[in-house]
Amino acid sequence: MKATGIVRRIDDLGRVVIPKEIRRTMRIREGDPLEIYTDREGEVIFKKYSPIGELASFASQYAETLQKICSMAVIITDRDAVIASAGVSKKEYGERKVSYDMEKIMEKRSLYVHRDGGEKVTVIDDSTSHFVSCAMPIVSEGDIIGSVCSVIANGDAGERKLSEEVETKLIQTAANFLSRQMES
Repeated sequence: MKATGIVRRIDDLGRVVIPKEIRRTMRIREGDPLEIYTDREGEVIFKKYSPIGELASFASQYAETLQKICSMAVIITDRDAVIASAGVSKKEYGERKVSYDMEKIMEKRSLYVHRDGGEKVTVIDDSTSHFVSCAMPIVSEGDIIGSVCSVIANGDAGERKLSEEVETKLIQTAANFLSRQMES
């Protein structure tokens, strides 16, 4: 654990303010759920709660199935990080923070489809090996909880393995299915 040097007092209602610098660095937004952990040494640890993180193994199986049957590289994220992938390097993408551009796609709450000649969006900031072909936010009970993306290797000259219509329907179906799993 890393000390920040910041000290805050608990107010009379038991609240403590998380400093803006830490909220910005950790991408904690107003209304974000936090899990609270304690240990035997008396430490209290706040961790961002990822509702879709509970479905990580299920999401991984879904991504692997799409990849095997459709030969489509798939990445599933929560709001902040990659939680499952298939058809791409797990070492490169596993549990990495999503890019600012991916955050913007999720915030729009609608289907994103890369067009030829358009700007290439990466799922994570420091990777140029793949770019997003199609992405659909996962929305559960009105909240954005993640996204499902199909990606294309940069060297593939932007060629889709499936027709755009089929690819978008598969990605939308995956996002809607994961959304329904969260609601049940």
